[in-house]
Amino acid sequence: MVTSASAPPTPRSLRRIVAASLVGTTIEWYDFFLYGSAAALIFNKLFFPGSDPLVGTLLSFLTYAVGFAARPVGALVFGHYGDRIGRKKLLVLSLLLMGGATFAIGLLPTHAAVGSLAPVLLTTLRLVQGFALGGEWGGAVLLVSEHGDARRRGFWASWPQTGAPAGQLLATAVLAVLTATLSDAAFESWGWRVPFLLSGALVGVGLWIRLAVDESPVFKAALAKTSASGTGARVEKQPLVAVVRHHWRDILVAMGARMAENISFYVLTAFILVYVTEHLKLSQQTALNAVLIASAVHFAVIPGWGALSDRLGRRPVYLFGAAGVGLWIFPFFALLDTGNFGAMVLAVTVGLVLHGAMYAPQAAFFSELFATRMRYSGASIGAQFSSVAAGAPAPMIATALLAEHGSSTPISLYVIGAGVLTVIAVLCAKETRTRDLATVGEAPVSSVGSGGSGSGSGGAGDRSRQSVEP
Repeated sequence: MVTSASAPPTPRSLRRIVAASLVGTTIEWYDFFLYGSAAALIFNKLFFPGSDPLVGTLLSFLTYAVGFAARPVGALVFGHYGDRIGRKKLLVLSLLLMGGATFAIGLLPTHAAVGSLAPVLLTTLRLVQGFALGGEWGGAVLLVSEHGDARRRGFWASWPQTGAPAGQLLATAVLAVLTATLSDAAFESWGWRVPFLLSGALVGVGLWIRLAVDESPVFKAALAKTSASGTGARVEKQPLVAVVRHHWRDILVAMGARMAENISFYVLTAFILVYVTEHLKLSQQTALNAVLIASAVHFAVIPGWGALSDRLGRRPVYLFGAAGVGLWIFPFFALLDTGNFGAMVLAVTVGLVLHGAMYAPQAAFFSELFATRMRYSGASIGAQFSSVAAGAPAPMIATALLAEHGSSTPISLYVIGAGVLTVIAVLCAKETRTRDLATVGEAPVSSVGSGGSGSGSGGAGDRSRQSVEP
């Protein structure tokens, strides 16, 4: 049965929902990526002085990885409450936490001022950033997915995904302007603080937009069914336990699907700064400008990939991206090694376009795997737990391989291995684009195997349907 809550919203209200998710994710990714770029460019000098430059960068990336370690914790906490009380409230909280931590980084004393306390404070704030981002992603993509027209869900849900390249673009642009206009001494003294302090103003804008949107109609419908029946069948008391019990295969699919997407992204956008400056001995500005241009293209192509997934399916588009980044990684480093700026731009741009083929359908794909009553938890766990094994160590592993072998070949093999894992994971999933989010995991047992939109990706999803019937 289709409820009024699941009826398509007006174009105006949908655009407002998309804008709220996009602005919020852009700000959160700006904060997160700003740290990554600063870790590669300046934090090794300010917070980890007295070591070899490459070792200092490695230590700097270690605090970068700490943020990833906190993301699963954020996924668990935000997922639990997001499935219990709604998506919107948690999105406001995540934005406040991320923006506050980033602003505070801009006020931190350096190692020269307070000694070893400086990296401790930096690491603590990085933990807060990771915790906030771990809860942000699931809520942002669900808010759009659960509002949007099912026929164009891949397109609409891909817009919050553009927050990642938009945040990368904004962070890189601010750093590029500062490094171009300030001397090295001025940038190291105070210039690096400016982009972190800027986050305070951005958060104000994000909150103003986010507070004006409505809660997800799919979630509200599930909550209304619970209140009417008094059984608690549609809103789970322990969504984390329920999603692991009923959707463990879907969680594994989501985690595997993230491997190539996450690893390739951080090699293409974060490690490149180390490779170009430390290995090729070229300027910071060269690497930043290449990433800046490529990020703009990345932003532009993501909605197109999302729309294509509405026509062809999530799996074909995702598989193309996973195979593509694996095949491109050797040409990527070969183009960087030329030292030619145009070749570098081409290398990063093609890599990010192929990455977009995974990242764009990911929001709709993961949303379509889980029942409403545990969707925030399932999508967040699948996305963020994999980040600990994928994105978190990727810059460190790539830096360590470069230091050990002095060559990009082991790094390329590392990315190819991730691509193979992702291809296997996606092939293990069923196509999801025709599913009705209001009935995923909630359909009667008699509908299992009928080819309807509520079919699960595995046996776990089928058992979920039987267990939640009132």
